[in-house]
This record gives sequence, C-alpha cells and structure tokens, in this order.
Amino acid sequence: MDRFPKFHCMSSFVITATLLSLFAFTSGTGSNQFCEAGIGYATETCGSASISGSKILIKGGTVVNAHHHEVTDVYIENGVVALIQPNIRVGDDVKIIDATGKFVMPGGIDPHTHMGMEFMGTETIDDFFSGHSAALAGGMTMHIDFVIPVNGSLVAGFESCVKKAEGSAMDYGFHMAVTKWDETVSREMEIMVHDKGINSFKFFMAYKGSLMINDELLIEAFKKCKSLGALAMVHAENGDAVAEGQRRIYELGITGPEGHALSRPPELEGEATSRAIRLAGFVDTPFRELAFYAGQKVIGEPVVSGLVLDESGLWDPDFKTAAKFVMSPPIRAAGHAKALQAALSSGILQLVGTDLCTFNSTQKAMGIDDFRKIPNGVNGIEERMHLVSGKMTASDYVRVTSAECAKIFNTYPRKGAILVGSDADIIILNPNSSFEISSASHHSRYDTNVYEGRKGKGKVEVTIAGGRVVWENDELKVVPGSGKYVEMQPYGYLFDGIDKTDAEYLSALRAPVK
Repeated sequence: MDRFPKFHCMSSFVITATLLSLFAFTSGTGSNQFCEAGIGYATETCGSASISGSKILIKGGTVVNAHHHEVTDVYIENGVVALIQPNIRVGDDVKIIDATGKFVMPGGIDPHTHMGMEFMGTETIDDFFSGHSAALAGGMTMHIDFVIPVNGSLVAGFESCVKKAEGSAMDYGFHMAVTKWDETVSREMEIMVHDKGINSFKFFMAYKGSLMINDELLIEAFKKCKSLGALAMVHAENGDAVAEGQRRIYELGITGPEGHALSRPPELEGEATSRAIRLAGFVDTPFRELAFYAGQKVIGEPVVSGLVLDESGLWDPDFKTAAKFVMSPPIRAAGHAKALQAALSSGILQLVGTDLCTFNSTQKAMGIDDFRKIPNGVNGIEERMHLVSGKMTASDYVRVTSAECAKIFNTYPRKGAILVGSDADIIILNPNSSFEISSASHHSRYDTNVYEGRKGKGKVEVTIAGGRVVWENDELKVVPGSGKYVEMQPYGYLFDGIDKTDAEYLSALRAPVK
C-alpha cells in the first residue's frame, strides 16, 4: 500500500477521567416541519425523506480500519454494512461507487463540539443542522456535543439540547457539563448515565464566576464518575490565575485579542493539567489527557487548531482577523503544534477533536475594546479530516479520527469501523485529489475561517451517513431530522483493572497497625 498522504492538523488538550461500557442506540425520527419551513441547506432533498434502505456497493477501494486494510468491495443495505469481500455482484437496483485507487474509511467522529451553545452573552452560530451540514461535507458522520446545565440542572440542560437537536442531519451523542455540586446534581448524574445514554461528564477548572468548580468539588465529582463508570473530562486552566492574568494584562492597556493569549500562558494550563491528573490518580479513576502518567490510564485529545495553527494570528492588527483566533485554552506559540503532531503520530495522544465553537465576526466584536469579552471559539468540523497531519499510516489515521473515539465512548464497532454489522458511516478519500479551504465555499454559517487558504492533497470525495450518500461530486444532500441520538453506556475498557488497583492500594497501606 502506498504511503498515506500527510495532512495538516493542530490541537489543544482536554483532561478526562473515564468509566464506560457497552453501546445502545435510539433511532431519531424525521421532522418534515423543517422541510415545510424551508429551513437549512438542500431543502430540495426534503421530498426524498430518509433513504436508509438504500443499497450501495463500493467497489475496488482500499478498505481501511484501525487494525488492518485490504482492497475489497463493501455492500451496504438498510443503513449497515452487509457484506465485505472482493468482486461482489449486485442487481440493477444498487448504486455502485467506484473507489479504485482510493481509501474507504469509517466516517470521522468528533468528540468535542459546541453547537447552538449559549456562552458569553451570545449563542454559537452553527446549530445541529448547519453544523452537521458542514461536518458531512468534510467527512464527519458523528460527533459528541456538550450539554451545559440550565441554572445548574443537568436534566433541564439535557432537555434543552434534545430540543436543539431536532434538526440534526447526522448521528450525535452528548457529554454533560457539571457546573456546581450538591446532592441534586449527584442524583442527576445517575439519571444521565442510567436513563439518558450519557457516559461522560466535564468539569471546568476555569471560567471563574460562571462554570468553574474548585478542587473540593472536583474530587467529589471524580468519585461520583468512578462509581457510575463515567468518563470525567476537565477544562484544564487555573481559573484563579487566569482571572488575575486578565486583570493584569488589561490594566497594562492591552485590550486587543493578543491579550487573550498573554493573560492565560501555557504554565496555567500545565499546572491545571498536572493537578487534575494527580487528583484523578488520588481517586483512582481513568483520565483523558496527554499520556499514561505514573501508571494511570490517561487519554490525550488534541484539537485541530492546536495541531495546525500558532498564536501569530492573535497579533494581526486587524481586529476581525485577530479575534477569529480567540479560543481557550489559547492557540500557542510556534513549536507547540509540532510537539503535538509528533505525540499524535507516535500514539502518545490518542484521538483528535475540534472544539467547534463558532461565533461570527459581529459576535466577536462584542470584545473590540476588551479581549475578555470576545466569545471564545473557532471552526474545524468541516476541515478536521483534511487537516490531521503527521507521519502516520492510513490505519493510524482511522485510529485518531474515528476508531479510538468510538472505543473510548463505547460505540465501537457500531461506529469507527467498517465491519459487517457496523453502521454504514463511510467516507471515500482520494489521496491524489486536492483541497483548498475557504470561507467562501465552506458549509458553516461562520463568516470567516481560521484555516483560510490552506491547501493539500487527500480530499473526502464521498460521505455516506447511515447508508445514505450525503456528499458526492461536491454536492451536499442532507435531510433535517435524519440524525439519530446515540446512547453511550458506562464502564468501558479504560475501567478494566480498576478493582485490582483499588485492592493493591488498600494492601499497600499496611494499616491500621495492630
């Protein structure tokens, strides 16, 4: 097999403590009201409704999974992979796609998105339809979005996001943020895991005065995650120090976007990362971060912007240009991206997210006189599959863009693989075809693009989601309401051996002394 082409990519990391298991799925239902109202893209396809019963044969491509690759055919029926073998013969009622000389891969899974999220006095411009349209055009077929509690209530936050997702055009799951701690929140975490299909919770060590929780509450939350078999995820920045840094930089008269990076340097991210890892180790719960640390199971997730960009854009004299790069943790200086790329290629980092959180130029202008008021976030869900870089094989590419995410969040092999019985979420990537990123042609509602002008080889030419061809010949055909909510069960592979390590801890205490 030819060497897999390089792509560009970048990242910033998230911390997570994990406990998860089997997978279950709930079918979404179509919603004709979107078609009747003419909402969204490609409304001319509304009359076609859901065509999950389509029969598709992908011929002669190199089928790539995280564990192997082979030149073969893939037959799809009723939304799933029905047969994988060479020289499959079919009838005239089957759509045939010639993939000779191309890669046939699982669709991308983004573990880190914020669609239709209310934040910093506004709401992200991409919702569950425009965001999904962009994702599908870029070869993404599932994502996991963050639910923010409503007035601290997890149940209310979940219900709000279910409503927002009614116009979804591809499969999705939810993480749940926890922004305070009491017995009600503890009980609601149980409801999320047992009844709502959520197996991960996020805790903010930053955003003082709004989302941030302190170490005492973080320890209690980690203990609860462990008891539920749920993955604990952390936004790792020292919130107290960030607040002080923002005050200090602003009082120096630095009010532009460059002040964002100056006020929250890498040391504050590193301190919080280290603290969170150690606290997770104290509780003995798996944790998503940069590496396996002192025997802990620590999973690392860089985001695309961290793998591709550097902080120079924040110093652009044009506010509109500079403000589009404001995100948290900030994009770092040149050199950080190369280190992250190397870690991703070597397997130290395991998967790639986007931290999709799009605010348009008008929304970013809320902070034109004060960088602290610029809504934080960048695009990336349409660009991710084209930008992931490093010296990796095709199988490694599948590992970091889909398979590992599916395994961590217990949707594998239903997702993240091309195997008989897997969901027919598949891309065809042409390694010899070129791409160029432009806000003029992307499918997001975002009016700019942090990856503007980037070019490369290795283009997603076809996206199949749920057995439907939704992207082909540079044409997007999506149906509002066709996406499904994917329930994700607790106690996954990262929790294997937890009982043993707990027993070893008790044995090592050599106490009480008698």
